[in-house]
Amino acid sequence: QVQLVESGGGLVQAGGSLRLSCAASGLTFSRSPMGWLRQPPGKEREFVAAISSRGTGTYYADGVKGRFTISRDNAANAVYLQMKSLKPEDTAVYYCAAPPEGVIVPTTRPRGYDYWGQGTQVTVSS
Repeated sequence: QVQLVESGGGLVQAGGSLRLSCAASGLTFSRSPMGWLRQPPGKEREFVAAISSRGTGTYYADGVKGRFTISRDNAANAVYLQMKSLKPEDTAVYYCAAPPEGVIVPTTRPRGYDYWGQGTQVTVSS
């Protein structure tokens, strides 16, 4: 059974930083692209960042490019999202997600992910 557990969310002032972590189990992590998505209050879930299975390819939503960095540690079965220069519009529940087993290409589509964590709240105050 695939399990994804996020941590590291919290309340931060605008301009601050946070680092989210996701611990994965129950999947062949080293072969799986991974993604971070978020759901702002009252809005649909949206793509934030994705990373290839070996970490050699990264993809970002336009609104977070240059501020967020996705990375992974395959030895630890973990994926991270470093967030800097946070803005109030970054406020959301952030989810770690994995595509179906066998998918090798990272996706920016929320529907491309089958497995989701429980989410971690990030609140950025102005």
